[in-house]
Amino acid sequence: MRSINLILTVIIILTNTFYITAQPQEFDLLIEEAIKISPKLNMLRAKKDVSFSRIEQNSNLPDPMLTLGLMNLPVNSFSFTQEPMTGKIVGLSQMFPFPGKLSAISEAASVDTSIVRQEINDAVNEIRKMVSTKYFKLSYLRRALLYSEESKKLLEEIADVVSTKYTVATASQQNLIKVQLEITNISEKIEDLKSKEKSVLAELNSLLLRDPYTKIETNYFDDIIFVDISVNELDSLSRIYRPFLKGIAYAEQKARLNQNAAQKDFYPNFTLGLQYSFREEIAVNQTLLDDFFSVMVGISLPLNYGGKVSSKVEEFVSMQQLYSDQYSSALQNLNSNFGASVSQLESIEERIKLFEEGLLPQSQQNFSSALASYQVNEVDFINVIDAQDQLFKIETNLYRLKTDYLIQVAELEFLVGTSLRNL
Repeated sequence: MRSINLILTVIIILTNTFYITAQPQEFDLLIEEAIKISPKLNMLRAKKDVSFSRIEQNSNLPDPMLTLGLMNLPVNSFSFTQEPMTGKIVGLSQMFPFPGKLSAISEAASVDTSIVRQEINDAVNEIRKMVSTKYFKLSYLRRALLYSEESKKLLEEIADVVSTKYTVATASQQNLIKVQLEITNISEKIEDLKSKEKSVLAELNSLLLRDPYTKIETNYFDDIIFVDISVNELDSLSRIYRPFLKGIAYAEQKARLNQNAAQKDFYPNFTLGLQYSFREEIAVNQTLLDDFFSVMVGISLPLNYGGKVSSKVEEFVSMQQLYSDQYSSALQNLNSNFGASVSQLESIEERIKLFEEGLLPQSQQNFSSALASYQVNEVDFINVIDAQDQLFKIETNLYRLKTDYLIQVAELEFLVGTSLRNL
Protein backbone atom coordinates (compact mmCIF):
# COMPACT_ATOMS: atom_id res chain seq x y z
CA MET A 1 0.00 0.00 0.00
CA ARG A 2 2.86 2.36 0.89
CA SER A 3 4.52 1.79 -2.51
CA ILE A 4 1.30 2.45 -4.40
CA ASN A 5 0.78 5.70 -2.50
CA LEU A 6 4.36 6.70 -3.27
CA ILE A 7 3.79 6.06 -6.97
CA LEU A 8 0.61 8.11 -6.92
CA THR A 9 2.37 10.99 -5.16
CA VAL A 10 5.25 10.96 -7.65
CA ILE A 11 2.96 11.02 -10.70
CA ILE A 12 0.87 13.87 -9.31
CA ILE A 13 3.99 15.93 -8.49
CA LEU A 14 5.46 15.21 -11.91
CA THR A 15 2.39 16.22 -13.88
CA ASN A 16 1.67 19.37 -11.89
CA THR A 17 5.04 20.94 -11.06
CA PHE A 18 7.30 19.84 -13.87
CA TYR A 19 6.90 22.97 -15.97
CA ILE A 20 10.03 25.09 -16.18
CA THR A 21 10.22 28.70 -17.29
CA ALA A 22 12.37 29.07 -20.39
CA GLN A 23 15.44 31.29 -20.36
CA PRO A 24 15.62 32.78 -23.85
CA GLN A 25 18.96 34.53 -23.28
CA GLU A 26 20.82 31.18 -23.46
CA PHE A 27 18.98 30.34 -26.66
CA ASP A 28 19.82 33.76 -28.11
CA LEU A 29 23.51 33.27 -27.28
CA LEU A 30 23.58 30.13 -29.41
CA ILE A 31 22.09 32.04 -32.33
CA GLU A 32 24.57 34.89 -31.88
CA GLU A 33 27.48 32.45 -31.82
CA ALA A 34 26.27 30.64 -34.96
CA ILE A 35 25.95 33.97 -36.76
CA LYS A 36 29.36 35.13 -35.59
CA ILE A 37 31.33 32.10 -36.78
CA SER A 38 29.30 31.19 -39.87
CA PRO A 39 31.62 30.52 -42.87
CA LYS A 40 28.77 31.41 -45.23
CA LEU A 41 28.36 34.84 -43.63
CA ASN A 42 32.12 35.42 -43.73
CA MET A 43 32.05 34.58 -47.43
CA LEU A 44 29.19 37.01 -48.05
CA ARG A 45 30.96 39.75 -46.09
CA ALA A 46 34.01 39.26 -48.30
CA LYS A 47 31.72 39.39 -51.33
CA LYS A 48 30.36 42.73 -50.10
CA ASP A 49 33.91 44.08 -49.80
CA VAL A 50 34.58 42.95 -53.37
CA SER A 51 31.45 44.66 -54.68
CA PHE A 52 32.41 47.84 -52.83
CA SER A 53 35.86 47.80 -54.42
CA ARG A 54 34.34 47.50 -57.89
CA ILE A 55 32.61 50.86 -57.55
CA GLU A 56 35.88 52.76 -57.85
CA GLN A 57 37.10 50.53 -60.67
CA ASN A 58 34.35 51.55 -63.08
CA SER A 59 33.37 55.03 -62.01
CA ASN A 60 36.57 57.02 -62.43
CA LEU A 61 38.29 58.60 -65.42
CA PRO A 62 40.56 56.33 -67.47
CA ASP A 63 44.28 56.91 -67.12
CA PRO A 64 45.71 59.76 -69.20
CA MET A 65 47.92 58.95 -72.18
CA LEU A 66 51.50 60.26 -72.36
CA THR A 67 52.88 60.52 -75.89
CA LEU A 68 56.55 60.82 -76.83
CA GLY A 69 57.58 61.16 -80.49
CA LEU A 70 59.68 62.68 -83.25
CA MET A 71 58.16 64.91 -85.95
CA ASN A 72 59.43 65.46 -89.51
CA LEU A 73 62.82 63.91 -88.97
CA PRO A 74 64.74 63.84 -92.36
CA VAL A 75 65.70 60.31 -93.35
CA ASN A 76 68.80 61.36 -95.30
CA SER A 77 70.60 62.54 -92.18
CA PHE A 78 68.34 61.91 -89.22
CA SER A 79 69.51 65.30 -87.98
CA PHE A 80 67.45 67.45 -85.63
CA THR A 81 69.18 70.63 -86.92
CA GLN A 82 68.64 70.21 -90.67
CA GLU A 83 64.94 71.13 -91.14
CA PRO A 84 62.90 73.77 -89.29
CA MET A 85 59.86 71.42 -89.16
CA THR A 86 61.75 68.77 -87.19
CA GLY A 87 60.88 68.54 -83.56
CA LYS A 88 60.66 66.35 -80.46
CA ILE A 89 57.10 65.91 -79.26
CA VAL A 90 55.73 65.41 -75.75
CA GLY A 91 51.96 64.99 -75.57
CA LEU A 92 49.38 64.34 -72.89
CA SER A 93 45.75 63.35 -73.57
CA GLN A 94 42.78 62.54 -71.38
CA MET A 95 39.44 60.96 -72.34
CA PHE A 96 36.33 62.41 -70.69
CA PRO A 97 33.06 60.46 -70.88
CA PHE A 98 29.87 62.37 -71.64
CA PRO A 99 28.80 64.36 -68.57
CA GLY A 100 26.82 62.22 -66.13
CA LYS A 101 28.03 58.87 -67.50
CA LEU A 102 30.54 58.13 -64.72
CA SER A 103 28.08 59.07 -61.97
CA ALA A 104 25.47 56.81 -63.60
CA ILE A 105 27.94 53.91 -63.68
CA SER A 106 28.92 54.58 -60.05
CA GLU A 107 25.29 54.71 -58.93
CA ALA A 108 24.52 51.39 -60.63
CA ALA A 109 27.63 49.69 -59.21
CA SER A 110 26.90 50.90 -55.67
CA VAL A 111 23.64 48.93 -55.66
CA ASP A 112 25.69 45.69 -55.63
CA THR A 113 26.67 46.34 -52.02
CA SER A 114 23.00 46.70 -51.09
CA ILE A 115 22.17 43.44 -52.86
CA VAL A 116 24.92 41.56 -51.01
CA ARG A 117 23.85 43.17 -47.74
CA GLN A 118 20.40 41.66 -48.22
CA GLU A 119 22.00 38.29 -48.97
CA ILE A 120 23.80 38.60 -45.62
CA ASN A 121 20.57 39.49 -43.81
CA ASP A 122 18.74 36.58 -45.43
CA ALA A 123 21.56 34.21 -44.45
CA VAL A 124 21.39 35.52 -40.87
CA ASN A 125 17.65 34.78 -40.81
CA GLU A 126 18.27 31.31 -42.23
CA ILE A 127 20.88 30.57 -39.55
CA ARG A 128 18.46 31.79 -36.88
CA LYS A 129 15.78 29.47 -38.25
CA MET A 130 18.14 26.47 -38.45
CA VAL A 131 19.47 26.94 -34.92
CA SER A 132 15.95 27.47 -33.58
CA THR A 133 14.61 24.36 -35.30
CA LYS A 134 17.43 22.13 -34.05
CA TYR A 135 17.19 23.63 -30.58
CA PHE A 136 13.43 23.04 -30.34
CA LYS A 137 13.81 19.47 -31.60
CA LEU A 138 16.55 18.81 -29.05
CA SER A 139 14.35 20.23 -26.30
CA TYR A 140 11.48 17.96 -27.36
CA LEU A 141 13.64 14.83 -27.48
CA ARG A 142 15.00 15.54 -24.02
CA ARG A 143 11.54 16.17 -22.67
CA ALA A 144 10.27 12.95 -24.27
CA LEU A 145 13.31 11.15 -22.86
CA LEU A 146 12.61 12.50 -19.40
CA TYR A 147 8.96 11.43 -19.60
CA SER A 148 10.02 7.98 -20.75
CA GLU A 149 12.59 7.59 -17.99
CA GLU A 150 10.06 8.68 -15.37
CA SER A 151 7.58 6.26 -16.89
CA LYS A 152 10.11 3.47 -16.64
CA LYS A 153 10.79 4.28 -12.97
CA LEU A 154 7.09 4.18 -12.21
CA LEU A 155 6.71 0.87 -14.03
CA GLU A 156 9.60 -0.56 -12.04
CA GLU A 157 7.94 0.64 -8.83
CA ILE A 158 4.69 -0.96 -9.91
CA ALA A 159 6.54 -4.12 -10.92
CA ASP A 160 7.86 -4.45 -7.35
CA VAL A 161 4.32 -4.17 -6.02
CA VAL A 162 2.98 -6.70 -8.51
CA SER A 163 5.86 -9.06 -7.74
CA THR A 164 5.05 -8.83 -4.04
CA LYS A 165 1.38 -9.49 -4.71
CA TYR A 166 2.28 -12.39 -6.98
CA THR A 167 4.26 -14.08 -4.21
CA VAL A 168 1.18 -14.00 -2.00
CA ALA A 169 -1.08 -15.07 -4.83
CA THR A 170 -3.01 -11.78 -5.02
CA ALA A 171 -1.71 -10.89 -8.49
CA SER A 172 -1.66 -13.06 -11.59
CA GLN A 173 1.38 -14.12 -13.59
CA GLN A 174 -0.17 -12.30 -16.58
CA ASN A 175 0.05 -9.02 -14.69
CA LEU A 176 3.69 -9.65 -13.86
CA ILE A 177 4.53 -10.47 -17.49
CA LYS A 178 2.57 -7.44 -18.69
CA VAL A 179 4.51 -5.00 -16.54
CA GLN A 180 7.86 -6.56 -17.53
CA LEU A 181 6.88 -6.24 -21.18
CA GLU A 182 6.01 -2.59 -20.71
CA ILE A 183 9.39 -1.98 -19.05
CA THR A 184 11.14 -3.61 -22.01
CA ASN A 185 9.16 -1.51 -24.48
CA ILE A 186 9.89 1.73 -22.66
CA SER A 187 13.59 0.80 -22.42
CA GLU A 188 13.71 0.35 -26.20
CA LYS A 189 12.00 3.71 -26.65
CA ILE A 190 14.53 5.37 -24.35
CA GLU A 191 17.45 4.05 -26.42
CA ASP A 192 15.80 5.28 -29.61
CA LEU A 193 15.29 8.75 -28.11
CA LYS A 194 18.90 8.87 -26.93
CA SER A 195 20.08 8.05 -30.43
CA LYS A 196 17.92 10.78 -31.94
CA GLU A 197 19.08 13.23 -29.28
CA LYS A 198 22.74 12.60 -30.18
CA SER A 199 21.96 13.07 -33.85
CA VAL A 200 20.19 16.41 -33.37
CA LEU A 201 22.87 17.55 -30.91
CA ALA A 202 25.54 16.83 -33.54
CA GLU A 203 23.56 18.79 -36.14
CA LEU A 204 23.23 21.76 -33.80
CA ASN A 205 26.92 21.66 -32.90
CA SER A 206 27.82 21.61 -36.60
CA LEU A 207 26.12 24.99 -36.94
CA LEU A 208 28.37 26.23 -34.13
CA LEU A 209 31.52 24.61 -35.58
CA ARG A 210 31.91 22.52 -32.43
CA ASP A 211 32.69 18.92 -31.67
CA PRO A 212 29.53 16.88 -32.45
CA TYR A 213 28.96 15.88 -28.84
CA THR A 214 29.72 19.17 -27.11
CA LYS A 215 27.17 19.60 -24.35
CA ILE A 216 24.36 22.10 -24.99
CA GLU A 217 21.83 22.95 -22.31
CA THR A 218 18.22 23.34 -23.42
CA ASN A 219 15.21 24.91 -21.80
CA TYR A 220 11.62 23.74 -21.85
CA PHE A 221 8.93 25.77 -23.58
CA ASP A 222 5.74 25.03 -21.71
CA ASP A 223 4.27 28.52 -21.74
CA ILE A 224 4.31 29.48 -25.41
CA ILE A 225 2.78 32.62 -26.89
CA PHE A 226 0.34 31.99 -29.69
CA VAL A 227 0.68 34.12 -32.81
CA ASP A 228 -2.49 35.72 -34.14
CA ILE A 229 -1.77 36.85 -37.69
CA SER A 230 -3.40 36.64 -41.12
CA VAL A 231 -1.98 35.86 -44.55
CA ASN A 232 -2.46 39.48 -45.62
CA GLU A 233 -0.49 40.71 -42.62
CA LEU A 234 2.29 38.23 -43.37
CA ASP A 235 2.35 39.42 -46.98
CA SER A 236 2.68 43.05 -45.86
CA LEU A 237 5.44 42.21 -43.38
CA SER A 238 7.39 40.20 -45.95
CA ARG A 239 7.31 43.13 -48.38
CA ILE A 240 8.80 45.33 -45.66
CA TYR A 241 11.28 43.02 -43.94
CA ARG A 242 12.18 39.97 -46.07
CA PRO A 243 15.79 40.48 -47.25
CA PHE A 244 15.32 38.16 -50.22
CA LEU A 245 12.55 40.35 -51.62
CA LYS A 246 14.58 43.48 -50.90
CA GLY A 247 17.48 41.93 -52.82
CA ILE A 248 15.27 41.36 -55.86
CA ALA A 249 14.00 44.94 -55.65
CA TYR A 250 17.60 46.21 -55.51
CA ALA A 251 18.50 44.03 -58.52
CA GLU A 252 15.63 45.61 -60.47
CA GLN A 253 16.84 49.03 -59.38
CA LYS A 254 20.36 48.19 -60.56
CA ALA A 255 19.03 47.11 -63.98
CA ARG A 256 17.19 50.43 -64.23
CA LEU A 257 20.35 52.37 -63.33
CA ASN A 258 22.38 50.30 -65.79
CA GLN A 259 19.84 51.20 -68.47
CA ASN A 260 20.36 54.86 -67.66
CA ALA A 261 24.15 54.41 -67.87
CA ALA A 262 23.88 52.48 -71.14
CA GLN A 263 21.78 55.24 -72.68
CA LYS A 264 24.73 57.57 -72.11
CA ASP A 265 26.59 55.59 -74.81
CA PHE A 266 24.35 57.29 -77.37
CA TYR A 267 26.24 60.48 -76.54
CA PRO A 268 29.87 61.20 -77.53
CA ASN A 269 32.94 60.98 -75.36
CA PHE A 270 35.58 63.72 -75.47
CA THR A 271 39.36 63.58 -75.57
CA LEU A 272 41.50 66.57 -74.66
CA GLY A 273 45.09 66.48 -75.85
CA LEU A 274 48.04 68.81 -75.17
CA GLN A 275 51.24 68.62 -77.22
CA TYR A 276 54.57 70.42 -76.97
CA SER A 277 57.21 70.30 -79.76
CA PHE A 278 60.86 71.05 -79.03
CA ARG A 279 62.85 72.40 -82.03
CA GLU A 280 66.63 72.73 -82.41
CA GLU A 281 68.69 75.59 -83.92
CA ILE A 282 69.13 75.24 -87.70
CA ALA A 283 72.78 74.42 -88.31
CA VAL A 284 73.10 76.03 -91.76
CA ASN A 285 72.23 79.60 -90.80
CA GLN A 286 72.31 79.38 -87.00
CA THR A 287 68.61 80.31 -86.84
CA LEU A 288 67.06 79.77 -83.40
CA LEU A 289 63.60 78.24 -83.79
CA ASP A 290 60.66 78.62 -81.39
CA ASP A 291 58.97 75.59 -79.85
CA PHE A 292 55.35 74.68 -80.75
CA PHE A 293 52.40 74.14 -78.40
CA SER A 294 49.23 72.41 -79.62
CA VAL A 295 45.79 71.75 -78.16
CA MET A 296 43.44 69.11 -79.58
CA VAL A 297 39.89 68.10 -78.79
CA GLY A 298 38.54 64.77 -80.01
CA ILE A 299 34.88 63.78 -80.13
CA SER A 300 33.78 60.16 -80.53
CA LEU A 301 31.01 59.42 -83.02
CA PRO A 302 28.39 57.15 -81.38
CA LEU A 303 27.11 55.53 -84.57
CA ASN A 304 25.68 52.48 -82.77
CA TYR A 305 27.15 50.04 -85.28
CA GLY A 306 25.13 46.84 -85.44
CA GLY A 307 22.80 48.19 -82.73
CA LYS A 308 25.40 47.44 -80.02
CA VAL A 309 24.28 50.33 -77.83
CA SER A 310 20.53 49.94 -78.34
CA SER A 311 20.75 46.18 -77.70
CA LYS A 312 22.56 46.88 -74.44
CA VAL A 313 19.77 49.22 -73.38
CA GLU A 314 17.17 46.63 -74.34
CA GLU A 315 19.04 44.03 -72.28
CA PHE A 316 18.67 46.08 -69.12
CA VAL A 317 15.00 46.79 -69.89
CA SER A 318 14.43 43.03 -70.16
CA MET A 319 16.33 42.49 -66.89
CA GLN A 320 14.00 44.91 -65.15
CA GLN A 321 11.04 42.87 -66.34
CA LEU A 322 12.79 39.67 -65.27
CA TYR A 323 13.34 40.92 -61.72
CA SER A 324 9.82 42.32 -61.54
CA ASP A 325 8.43 38.90 -62.50
CA GLN A 326 10.80 37.20 -60.07
CA TYR A 327 9.54 39.46 -57.29
CA SER A 328 5.91 38.60 -58.12
CA SER A 329 6.74 34.89 -58.30
CA ALA A 330 8.52 35.00 -54.94
CA LEU A 331 5.52 36.74 -53.37
CA GLN A 332 3.20 34.14 -54.86
CA ASN A 333 5.28 31.30 -53.37
CA LEU A 334 5.45 33.09 -50.03
CA ASN A 335 1.70 33.59 -49.91
CA SER A 336 1.19 29.91 -50.68
CA ASN A 337 3.48 29.04 -47.75
CA PHE A 338 1.79 31.64 -45.55
CA GLY A 339 -1.64 30.13 -46.16
CA ALA A 340 -0.47 26.61 -45.33
CA SER A 341 1.49 27.80 -42.28
CA VAL A 342 -1.36 29.86 -40.83
CA SER A 343 -3.74 26.92 -41.21
CA GLN A 344 -1.22 24.62 -39.57
CA LEU A 345 -0.61 27.03 -36.69
CA GLU A 346 -4.34 27.36 -36.06
CA SER A 347 -4.72 23.57 -36.10
CA ILE A 348 -1.81 23.05 -33.71
CA GLU A 349 -3.12 25.78 -31.39
CA GLU A 350 -6.53 24.13 -31.21
CA ARG A 351 -4.95 20.74 -30.52
CA ILE A 352 -2.76 22.20 -27.76
CA LYS A 353 -5.81 23.73 -26.10
CA LEU A 354 -7.65 20.42 -26.44
CA PHE A 355 -4.78 18.58 -24.77
CA GLU A 356 -4.32 21.12 -21.97
CA GLU A 357 -8.00 21.65 -21.21
CA GLY A 358 -9.30 18.15 -21.84
CA LEU A 359 -7.05 15.20 -22.57
CA LEU A 360 -4.29 15.93 -20.03
CA PRO A 361 -6.48 16.50 -16.94
CA GLN A 362 -8.73 13.62 -17.99
CA SER A 363 -5.80 11.23 -18.38
CA GLN A 364 -4.37 12.33 -15.02
CA GLN A 365 -7.72 11.69 -13.39
CA ASN A 366 -8.05 8.36 -15.20
CA PHE A 367 -4.65 7.20 -13.98
CA SER A 368 -5.30 8.27 -10.40
CA SER A 369 -8.69 6.53 -10.47
CA ALA A 370 -7.27 3.33 -11.96
CA LEU A 371 -4.47 3.26 -9.40
CA ALA A 372 -6.87 3.82 -6.50
CA SER A 373 -9.28 1.18 -7.79
CA TYR A 374 -6.47 -1.32 -8.20
CA GLN A 375 -5.49 -0.90 -4.54
CA VAL A 376 -8.90 -2.15 -3.49
CA ASN A 377 -9.00 -4.83 -6.21
CA GLU A 378 -11.83 -3.16 -8.13
CA VAL A 379 -10.00 -3.20 -11.51
CA ASP A 380 -7.36 -5.40 -13.08
CA PHE A 381 -3.74 -4.30 -13.07
CA ILE A 382 -3.75 -4.01 -16.88
CA ASN A 383 -6.08 -1.03 -16.48
CA VAL A 384 -3.40 0.72 -14.40
CA ILE A 385 -0.72 0.05 -17.01
CA ASP A 386 -2.93 1.30 -19.82
CA ALA A 387 -3.88 4.45 -17.88
CA GLN A 388 -0.22 5.17 -17.07
CA ASP A 389 0.84 4.60 -20.67
CA GLN A 390 -1.92 6.86 -21.96
CA LEU A 391 -0.95 9.64 -19.54
CA PHE A 392 2.69 9.76 -20.62
CA LYS A 393 1.77 9.55 -24.29
CA ILE A 394 -0.51 12.55 -23.88
CA GLU A 395 2.16 14.52 -22.02
CA THR A 396 4.75 13.68 -24.68
CA ASN A 397 2.40 14.51 -27.55
CA LEU A 398 1.44 17.79 -25.92
CA TYR A 399 5.05 18.91 -25.74
CA ARG A 400 5.63 17.70 -29.30
CA LEU A 401 2.74 19.90 -30.45
CA LYS A 402 4.25 22.89 -28.66
CA THR A 403 7.60 22.16 -30.27
CA ASP A 404 5.97 21.86 -33.70
CA TYR A 405 4.26 25.21 -33.11
CA LEU A 406 7.54 26.93 -32.26
CA ILE A 407 9.28 25.38 -35.27
CA GLN A 408 6.46 26.55 -37.54
CA VAL A 409 6.73 30.07 -36.10
CA ALA A 410 10.51 30.04 -36.69
CA GLU A 411 9.90 29.03 -40.30
CA LEU A 412 7.37 31.84 -40.73
CA GLU A 413 9.76 34.37 -39.18
CA PHE A 414 12.38 33.35 -41.73
CA LEU A 415 9.91 33.73 -44.59
CA VAL A 416 8.72 37.11 -43.31
CA GLY A 417 12.14 38.37 -42.25
CA THR A 418 11.18 39.58 -38.79
CA SER A 419 10.02 38.31 -35.41
CA LEU A 420 6.31 37.59 -35.00
CA ARG A 421 6.35 37.31 -31.22
CA ASN A 422 5.99 41.00 -30.43
CA LEU A 423 3.36 41.90 -33.03
